[in-house]
Amino acid sequence: MKNDYSHMMLDYFIRRTRALNQERKNILQNIKTKDQAEEYQSNVTQIIKKSFFPVMPEKTPLNPVITGTLKRKGYRIEKLLFESRPECLVSANLYIPENFEPPFPSVVAPCGHSAEGKAEPKYQEFSQRLVHNGFLVLIYDPFNQGERDQYTVLPKNSYLRRSCVVAHNMMGKQLQLIDEFFGSWRVWDGIRALDYVLTRQEADKKFLGVTGNSGGGTLTTWLWAVEPRFTVAAPSCFITPFLYNLENELPQDIEQNPPDILANRIELGDFFISRAPSSLILLGQKYDYFDIRGFNEICKEVEKFYDIFNAKENFEFFIGNNPHGYYSDAQKAMVSFFCKIAGKKHTKHEIEINIEKPETLFATEKGNVIKQGSKPIYIMIGEKVDEIEKNREKLSVHKMKVILKKLFGIPETIEIPHYRVLRPYSLKKKTIARYGIETEKEIWIILKKKVENSEHIFNLEIENEINLCLPDICSEDEILNERKFLKKCAEYFIDVRGMGESMPEEKKNFFRPYGYDFMIDRFYYMFGESYLGKRIFDVLSTIQLIKSKGCKTINLYGNRQGAIIGLFVALFSEEIKNIYLEKLPESFSKLAQVPSTKLPSSNFQKGLLKITDIPEIIKEIKSLMDVHIIR
Repeated sequence: MKNDYSHMMLDYFIRRTRALNQERKNILQNIKTKDQAEEYQSNVTQIIKKSFFPVMPEKTPLNPVITGTLKRKGYRIEKLLFESRPECLVSANLYIPENFEPPFPSVVAPCGHSAEGKAEPKYQEFSQRLVHNGFLVLIYDPFNQGERDQYTVLPKNSYLRRSCVVAHNMMGKQLQLIDEFFGSWRVWDGIRALDYVLTRQEADKKFLGVTGNSGGGTLTTWLWAVEPRFTVAAPSCFITPFLYNLENELPQDIEQNPPDILANRIELGDFFISRAPSSLILLGQKYDYFDIRGFNEICKEVEKFYDIFNAKENFEFFIGNNPHGYYSDAQKAMVSFFCKIAGKKHTKHEIEINIEKPETLFATEKGNVIKQGSKPIYIMIGEKVDEIEKNREKLSVHKMKVILKKLFGIPETIEIPHYRVLRPYSLKKKTIARYGIETEKEIWIILKKKVENSEHIFNLEIENEINLCLPDICSEDEILNERKFLKKCAEYFIDVRGMGESMPEEKKNFFRPYGYDFMIDRFYYMFGESYLGKRIFDVLSTIQLIKSKGCKTINLYGNRQGAIIGLFVALFSEEIKNIYLEKLPESFSKLAQVPSTKLPSSNFQKGLLKITDIPEIIKEIKSLMDVHIIR
């Protein structure tokens, strides 16, 4: 596959994110006084909380149930189920000290991305280190980890059941359609876990800690910034700026990319800055894939604020000599810091660690909350979709266009773009003409045409009537195919940004739920923009160029992802006379409610189902042009 522009999208966001980071650094450098620091904190706190919870969910009854107790030397473990949402069971273990007098300083422990969840050996280890030092610890399973597999209807070898990160990305893209952020659902589990801890008489309400590693480090970071009841935090193996992850080509889970956060010039360090001078230790590892250079940068930024507040004693950081993971050295650093803040005179590090089998720690009868009566998340999403559809306003075609243009970021006026005449190439002995169209500064989409006379390719001449084709992922795959249902006229293909020649990875990997298309989509999301909207704009901009070249009739064809793009192009453009949509999804509503779909997240427009859906759009464009649906 020809992909001469494969680094385009990555470099595009590196430039944007570097510029943003420099603006932010300039602001931080000018903060010298406590008043300036507090003003900055107030601003970032407001932005962060709005990103996660524009509207706070209702706190419903926890309905906690202790399903069993394990007696161990020096502590006991209560097996716990509680409902973070109605009929949404969370499985947890509560570690309770036996050799200390209550109230106990208390810690909530969100888990990292381990299949075993709370039973992962390193997570059992840090829980035992804490409980042996007199801390009460509530460690709970995240969605699709431990006992919270949401996809019991699927085969055991399903990719959603084999990988919790894949499952998280599935849940996240479905929630996106109703303008909800999976990271907020994860944070809400942590908030409700804290609510449960506060119901326990043994808990010391003055010391409420949170710690976790990797994905648990993510949740520790998010919870620290949005839940002020936590008094001390220790995130591990997550801490580096978004910019470093981008430059290092490290995609993250969907819950690790908060909406609009970069649009508001917020970097990861701000989640910690927002809580100074509250007690905080940052934990890193020298060989972690979360770049240690970024860890050190964040530590310096945060340390400055603790200095301004004259609270140096409340901030520490630790770097171990290991790869990614909550290793014993980081655990000991965390426990020592927690003991210091809790006022304990001694810290006990030499303890006997007893790793339990996962089934020993089960809070459910069969090791799964769904089998215990919990609703799968896709059912909960489906109920929300049904409620939205029931109350959704019926829009006129004009109002639909206005609202959707704003949603996608489509300007009212689209200028004729600049273009380059690129080198042609041969594909199966056919000459393919190529034109680079600059739809945005340094964004080049590739227009292609199979030509019979190669002598004429260096002047972009457009016929009076053409078929404009939008492939699924790559024009090279489809440009030589015969589509008998299309009109017999000249055919042009478009590789929109991030597809075809600007695809940042091998074609076979495009649909990976953790690939480059996903990573670029997440940066658009954090910048408060729409990848799908930008691709729609690419086509609309190209149509302006085609029109300027004298074309009178455009028949638009889209295949699968191209059909989704084409659907909205047909709604927005007055130049389309016929549209052919092949393998177009029946509705986004159905995609939001099924257990599994491989359609990439870049097609799941944030908040779309609150406005409209595919059947309604088709109904409207049928009044404007001939519509042909090819299944």
